[in-house]
Amino acid sequence: MATIDEAVSTGPDTSRPRSRRLRGGLVTIGTVAALLAAMGLTVLGLGAADNAVANYDASSWLWSAARSELARVNGVTARVDTRTEVPGARRHPMQVIQTDRLLILRDLNTGQVSSLDLATLQITATTRTTPGLGVNVALHEDAAFVVDAVQGVVRQLDPRSLSPVGEPVRYPPGITGGSFDGQGRLWIAVPSEGTVSAITAAALPATPASAPAGSGLSPKQVETYDVAEPSHELVVSTLDDGVAVLDRTASALVTVQRGTVRPTKLTLASPGALPARTTGPKVPVTVPGERRVLVVAEGGGEERAFTVPGTGERLTPAVAWANRFYCADEATGTVYSFDAEGKLVDTIRGKATGPLELEVRENHLFINAPDSATARVVDDKHQVRVVDKYANDVLGGDPPPVPPPPPPPKKPKVGKPSAPRSVTAAAGNAQARVSWRPAAANGAEIIRYVVEGAGQKHEVGANQRAVEIKGLTNGETYRFSVHAVNAKGAGPSRSSNPVTPTAAVPDPPASVTAQERPDGTVLVRWPAANGQGNTIAKYAVTATSAGANAPVGESAKTELVVPAGELEYGTQYAFTVVSVNDKGAGSAASPVSNTVVPYAAPGRPAELRASTVPNQPGTVAVQWVPAEPNGRPVTKYLVDVGGRTSEVTDTRTTVTGLGNGQNVTVKVKAVNEAGPGPEATATARTVAEPRVTVTGSSATATGATVTFTVDAGGGQATCSLSTPGEPAKAGACSSITMSGLTPGTAYTFTVTAKNAAGDGTATRAQTTDALYGIATCRNGASGETANYCTREIPDERNGNEIFKVTQQDNDRQAGWVPNGERMKTYCKKSGEEVYAYIYNNHKRSTWWVQVDYKGKNYIPWAWLNLEGGDNINVLPTC
Repeated sequence: MATIDEAVSTGPDTSRPRSRRLRGGLVTIGTVAALLAAMGLTVLGLGAADNAVANYDASSWLWSAARSELARVNGVTARVDTRTEVPGARRHPMQVIQTDRLLILRDLNTGQVSSLDLATLQITATTRTTPGLGVNVALHEDAAFVVDAVQGVVRQLDPRSLSPVGEPVRYPPGITGGSFDGQGRLWIAVPSEGTVSAITAAALPATPASAPAGSGLSPKQVETYDVAEPSHELVVSTLDDGVAVLDRTASALVTVQRGTVRPTKLTLASPGALPARTTGPKVPVTVPGERRVLVVAEGGGEERAFTVPGTGERLTPAVAWANRFYCADEATGTVYSFDAEGKLVDTIRGKATGPLELEVRENHLFINAPDSATARVVDDKHQVRVVDKYANDVLGGDPPPVPPPPPPPKKPKVGKPSAPRSVTAAAGNAQARVSWRPAAANGAEIIRYVVEGAGQKHEVGANQRAVEIKGLTNGETYRFSVHAVNAKGAGPSRSSNPVTPTAAVPDPPASVTAQERPDGTVLVRWPAANGQGNTIAKYAVTATSAGANAPVGESAKTELVVPAGELEYGTQYAFTVVSVNDKGAGSAASPVSNTVVPYAAPGRPAELRASTVPNQPGTVAVQWVPAEPNGRPVTKYLVDVGGRTSEVTDTRTTVTGLGNGQNVTVKVKAVNEAGPGPEATATARTVAEPRVTVTGSSATATGATVTFTVDAGGGQATCSLSTPGEPAKAGACSSITMSGLTPGTAYTFTVTAKNAAGDGTATRAQTTDALYGIATCRNGASGETANYCTREIPDERNGNEIFKVTQQDNDRQAGWVPNGERMKTYCKKSGEEVYAYIYNNHKRSTWWVQVDYKGKNYIPWAWLNLEGGDNINVLPTC
């Protein structure tokens, strides 16, 4: 892996200007795109040239991991004015460092550092660092630094070219901090010494890359202060002028301002946290395990404490802004706002859970959720506005929907910690080195370890687990005990082996090399040490990470394999080795090894869901939550659906060609540099042809209704009803009515349901009801009309006469029915016109209706009123 000392610019030639401007000082959009394309970036939404040229307004660049995009958010308008895609960084954690003129990115997954000058829209350079947690980039005005916390190397870079400026500042391995205060000093804490120091930047040369090492231009360590006992666990937050150092081991906050060191004892039952930068005179100390925030006043002294609502320990460090304190709960996506007195005054609720980044910049507080589409901007009047980072959708595609948050874990039973494991002492010259493996926390985070022996007592940070005991007498035998302390108190102690300090100590190994391996282990090797007349019995190996030192094992050989899972994947580590001879005497520590980042195959994809695609035959949709990368980026996913394997880079895919109605098993594995990880499985079924079940039917004289159920086979079904000789009728997939049928007719109806996979049918026989008519002839009021309908005079007409033919032929008369007689009808036939005059509302027609009267005979429609509206057209023609 590359280290800071090996970092070189990979940008274009910097010996001549590359910023091309047009007359009038405007940069064209084409020029902007061309410059950014040199790095593989794409800028979107540049509505005006001045919007692209400068970043002097109240704006901030915010990262969207799901889309691999940066969005520049204007704090005044709470709108995105520029969006930039960073290829190959989807779902990568990204450190974004910015000033008014410069933007530097560090991809934690790849270690690549990229510089973009926002004033000239010039991509200046890219360079590589060791990937993972352990390297930090800091930026102030025109000064850029890369802090390698593991190696203890702080190097200034020219932000125009990312080339080194002069010599680096070197510290012992395992430093922490690395942020600028408001006065332009970079503050570094050294836990192994209990000190904090400030670095000032060298002036940049006139042209990029023109101040190599040895040129006299180098950053300087200008101030150093004692803030804690050696080997305490330290957390750093830079101030407007100075630094605040949280001593987690001693439960104290130490501020260093204008040369004055002010310690404040805190009431802490579990470890506290600080933001990287604190604005204003008051320093908030967040205690996630207690969901409390302690506020330390400018002159020192604990001013007040308040409680953050909710449950769980996923609080980010509270940020001071405009006389308020903002604290985010990543488990719920909520940001709580408290006034200066600690009273809750606002609750800012977000839709997504996961990381929340709070940064005060340009007189605004920017709240970014890198895994979601939204951010929020808070002005100095504490007005909160929502920002759609994906507004004016252009690049990156739609990320998968945010999965619901997992249920909160059950609270573990809390007790005192267990005894530390493997407490080991190695003698030196008038000193001894005591190291141990961690104690079980038993539900409450360990605050510190206490080492006692030789009349001394040392408190050691929970992330240190090794201490040098000095002031011992050579030839005298000592034994040491170690116990852990958490919120419940001190746990049981464990004693070390006896040791006798001596001047006859072995030499340390001359060098150490480390190699991370795909199985999650780390191989540490060193040459045999000189025992100075004694036999080397074993070697003790210590791992150093950012701000932490911890033993990882002992070996009688000249190598040690650190087991998989012992070290955190994706975090940078380096190693030192101590030689221990057969007399129990130990050497000084070896030189620090190269930095490695342990890794293993990815974890199992979470929340795998496979579902039917209802509008596509033989298709299933698969979606999952990204797998844990375990130290290396996930490069692809292997998706096996029913034995058909495909490779995808997204966290969702659609697989076709599986056949209809097939039950398939879905398997998904994530792949990184170490290979494929464990598979997640699910089952799904492709859409099948619909199945129709008729549940009933009914009819009227002119219509029929068929009721049915449809198993849509997982698809989206459409339904219709048909019968020979009639047009099909579409309708709901539960009941369809067909009208316009012939009365008294037997029909066979077919119900058809269709979806993407095909058709399903079922039939039903149903006869329509007979149609009846009412023979109607109503006498008039007077005269000869008064008995027209009821008289029986030979050779003269009256109403309701029935004939064997469709004309009023007395010889073919079949009979007569009284008014109101209900008659069953069969069909209609054209014949002689009959006028019913006043006796049936002046009805006139040439239609005759065949009725059931002494067989099948005919009555004029003029005398017969059909039930259901007297519509002659519903009858078929005879």
